[in-house]
Amino acid sequence: MTEDIRQRLKIEPGKLDEINAVLLDPSTEIIQQFLDIVNKYGTPAEINQKARHAGSLPNLIELVRQKCPQYLEDLKWLEEQRDNKAFISIKEYRRKVLGDRADEMSFADDFAVTLEISATQYFPWVISIAKKALAEKSLMPGRFIRVRKMKEQEEDGDLVAMAAAMQIIGASYVEALDTKGTDGSNIHLGGPETITGYFGGVGQPNEYALKWVDEFLYYYTTYGIRQVLNLNSGTILLGYLLHRLGVDIEFKISVYVGNDNPYAALWTLIGAKLFSRSDGSTPLVGFNWSNSVNNQTIELTAQIRKKLNFEDFVRFEHHITETWKSIVRQPYNRRAELIELARKVRNISAKHEGGDPEVEITREHPSDILDYFRDKAEVISSGDWDHLLLNYLDKFDATNRTAQALTENGLSVIAAQHLHYYE
Repeated sequence: MTEDIRQRLKIEPGKLDEINAVLLDPSTEIIQQFLDIVNKYGTPAEINQKARHAGSLPNLIELVRQKCPQYLEDLKWLEEQRDNKAFISIKEYRRKVLGDRADEMSFADDFAVTLEISATQYFPWVISIAKKALAEKSLMPGRFIRVRKMKEQEEDGDLVAMAAAMQIIGASYVEALDTKGTDGSNIHLGGPETITGYFGGVGQPNEYALKWVDEFLYYYTTYGIRQVLNLNSGTILLGYLLHRLGVDIEFKISVYVGNDNPYAALWTLIGAKLFSRSDGSTPLVGFNWSNSVNNQTIELTAQIRKKLNFEDFVRFEHHITETWKSIVRQPYNRRAELIELARKVRNISAKHEGGDPEVEITREHPSDILDYFRDKAEVISSGDWDHLLLNYLDKFDATNRTAQALTENGLSVIAAQHLHYYE
């Protein structure tokens, strides 16, 4: 009986023909509007070529020289430390954590967990944690998330300095475009006091989905920014379409999308499969779960991800810590659950958005998600710059506590790969 019913779920080939007819019909206005924006920047091949040049390290260094020459010495120092292998190697790190046991243990490299930190708002913070990592023989994250205003950091040079630093240390990173709900696009929202208005509606209303595409293509072709945050079902689809055309966009689905059950995840992954390229690739390289999910939801969805041949393409990103204020009920720490999950599910990122709760509660200014949306000038004038730096250092410490816990349990980690080499 169950199998008879199951057969009714099969998608008939004719349904795909109908979808293709909509996508390929020149009279479908929303597709034509999308293609018009892409055409402004050239063919997909031309767009990718512009991005490769713009994002090359020599070009980024030259832009740093023009926009923020004060950062050149920091970048040079970072390169020197990398070239001199000054940072602790993975083998040395394991020995530091485990002592002689490190030589006897086998590590599940196929299940390595990416160490992720958020939000890395300012380039000097990267230098601060790099110096801390050297002094403490700790690990630099392998993945950095940024939520700073794009135009602001473009103007002061932080954008290009960060892009250069990520190439130097061998870490992936994500930028959050300005076209999102906090940019005033949703005229009915007014900040935290209208928070319920965000449920299911945050992001890019009306024509803002197309503005998101335009903004991405600008930063992609001008600075080589390839991987961006995505937080709306419309822009997720447009990201799929852009990649399908041949533009090498990558995106990470934000926690704000609200993927909090296996069926929401299935729907997201079905879209990724429908618009994947002939080589099986998808632009969906980061899939951030809602904070409310449990291990079972992630494990069940991992089965689907594997069946769709996305296990190597789509990284599951899961918050281990969160900012102390304005996002979740505290205390919030999922480290123990991660240890169990990492034994079973491949390609996971352990995201650290806050310090450990027992540290956060002692701070005069604990971490706050709303700090991400403040202007740099206001942060400095208010006297909060040092507070926010301390919050970031707490997140770095939390990341390293996770690295230690994983290592103690025979689980591998992915840190900044040009710094923490395998011997």
